[in-house]
Amino acid sequence: MSDMRQMTALGRSIEDGSFAIIDREAGRHEFDPAQWQIVRRVIHATADFEFKELMRFHPEAVGAGMAALRRGVPIVVDVKMITAGLNEERLKFYGCSTHCFISDDDVIAAAKANNSTRAIEAMRKAWRRGLLDGAIVAVGNAPTALLETVRLIENEGVRPALVIGVPVGFVSAAESKEAALGLGVPYVVARGRKGGSAIAVAVIHALLFLARETEP
Repeated sequence: MSDMRQMTALGRSIEDGSFAIIDREAGRHEFDPAQWQIVRRVIHATADFEFKELMRFHPEAVGAGMAALRRGVPIVVDVKMITAGLNEERLKFYGCSTHCFISDDDVIAAAKANNSTRAIEAMRKAWRRGLLDGAIVAVGNAPTALLETVRLIENEGVRPALVIGVPVGFVSAAESKEAALGLGVPYVVARGRKGGSAIAVAVIHALLFLARETEP
C-alpha cells in the first residue's frame, strides 16, 4: 500500500497514534470500514467526537467519490479555504483541478444585481461553465451554496459525482444539509450546525487515501 502522507517518520507515528486514540475512544459505530476512514479523519481534524453522530453517507458515496477522483474530475468548492487546505500533490496524482468562483468580479456583481449571495452566483457560474456534471462539489462554509447545488440538481438536472455538504453556521446550515439528504446523487453530509472548510478538506483527503489504497 502506498503512503501518500508527505510526513517524516515522526509525523506519521503521531498521526497513526491520533487515529488509534480516535478508534479507541469512539467505540462502536455503524459505519462500514471505508465510511469510518472518512469519519475518523473528520474527528481528527476537529477533535470533536460528535461528528460520529452527525455524518451521513449516501450508499454509493464512497465508491462514487473514489471513482471520480481516479477520473481526475473537477472539484468545485464554495470558498478558497477548501482549496488552500487540499494537498496539491495528491490532487495532481489523479489530475484533479479545483475551482472556486466566489471572489470573481462577475460573481460579486451578479450577487449585488440579483440580491442573492456570492456563494449562489458562484455555483451558478460553475454550472454555466459546465463544471458541475460529474464533478465533486464540496461546500464547507456557505449554506446558500449547498442550497443552490440542491436546486440545480432538482430543477436543472445537474448530476455531480458527489456532493460533500458540510457548511457551518446558524442560518440555513442545518436546513441545507437536510435538503441534500434527499438528493438523487451521492452525498456526504454532516447534519446540524457543525461543519466547516476543514471538514470538507478532511473528507476529500480521506477519499484520496481510499482511492489509492483500493487501486487494483
